[in-house]
Amino acid sequence: MFTLEIDGTAIAVINGDEATARDLFTCDGFKEDIRTMTTAGRPIWNGTAALTVRPSTEDEVEEFEDALAADDGEGDFEPDEHHAAEGDGSDDEEEADIVFLIDIDDEDEDQPHDA
Repeated sequence: MFTLEIDGTAIAVINGDEATARDLFTCDGFKEDIRTMTTAGRPIWNGTAALTVRPSTEDEVEEFEDALAADDGEGDFEPDEHHAAEGDGSDDEEEADIVFLIDIDDEDEDQPHDA
């Protein structure tokens, strides 16, 4: 498993090989997602910080496995049309799961503004 790290913070884990991790974590669609998704009211990625892909730690692997075990399969998964367009249409590729290690803000929640 491999982890995406931004500015020293572990952001997400993927259960693929290194090539798959680098491909998914650096594709235009994923980068756009992490630029628009927020945590604690701030974008996950500022668009300029280095995206580091490294082997996952034991704790990160455990968190990944716990998240998948708790997943009831009824999440709001939406295929990434940006990444799908880059593929060759082959069905031979294995599906990889990505688990975020940070709390993602709910898009439907209004973020409180500091006074």
